[in-house]
Amino acid sequence: MTTVVFADLVGSTSLYERLGDAAASGFVNQLVGVVSQVFEQHQGRVVKLLGDGLFVVFAGEGDALAASMQIQKQLFDAPLLAGGNGPPVQMQIGIESGEVVEINGDCFGDTVNSAARLADLAGGGQILTTQNVWMALLPIQRAALRSMGPMYLRGRTEASHVYRIEWQTGRDEEATMAGRSMFAVSQTSFLELSYAGLVVRLDAKSEPISLGRAAESALPLNDQRVSRMHATLVWRGGQFVITDASTYGTWVYMGNQSEPVVLRRTECYLVGSGQIVPGCSRADEAAPRIDFVIKS
Repeated sequence: MTTVVFADLVGSTSLYERLGDAAASGFVNQLVGVVSQVFEQHQGRVVKLLGDGLFVVFAGEGDALAASMQIQKQLFDAPLLAGGNGPPVQMQIGIESGEVVEINGDCFGDTVNSAARLADLAGGGQILTTQNVWMALLPIQRAALRSMGPMYLRGRTEASHVYRIEWQTGRDEEATMAGRSMFAVSQTSFLELSYAGLVVRLDAKSEPISLGRAAESALPLNDQRVSRMHATLVWRGGQFVITDASTYGTWVYMGNQSEPVVLRRTECYLVGSGQIVPGCSRADEAAPRIDFVIKS
């Protein structure tokens, strides 16, 4: 078994636009060098550099977890500002464990693809992993993992049970959990969405509903960050599922958590209550925030 880690710099495109190619390249190279050193200190092998990220393999899940957490803590405790100004840089990290095929030092296979998809799904400052890693960790290490429930990663036909790794100590665990349990919702339950005075309901008997700029959407959203057919919601397998089909992605905030599940042509189950923000983070100016709640 091999543990695969993908670590990507968030917002590299805007970084290059702001600093220019030469300055941005120098900064990214410096950042990748720092991150590489942390991975190597935890017995990781950098398979390749990916321009604004890294592809790393480990012999053990615990080492991969410890290295990834140290990187996020380091960037949080000592923020790096590209060009001396602008927002602190953030990394998004995905970890998967399983069989890989190694050819001439490179690694291939479903495990590699899954780790890359998890990194794509993660938001800034987040680390996502799966049940495969959870099962291999010691109980004390599992305590840092918060269940986000089954999700369909892009390109895969079966759902993966995804966990977010809580690397910041001293935070209220209840506030950071994406879902305490993923038991099936009663068929008498319904999902209620509200936006700009409009309220839409979805239940087990409803047809899928859509969100977007199109006039025929269940909740029309007049915002250029929102695609015409941005996302769909459906009752499936005893859960309410949201699927992103947009250009810019969909930010989903569960309960009181401050960090979103960022969907980019992927999907996740909705749990309890929260907000759906198509096209941007809810911290962005005039973000189109849709409140949701599952009621019985």
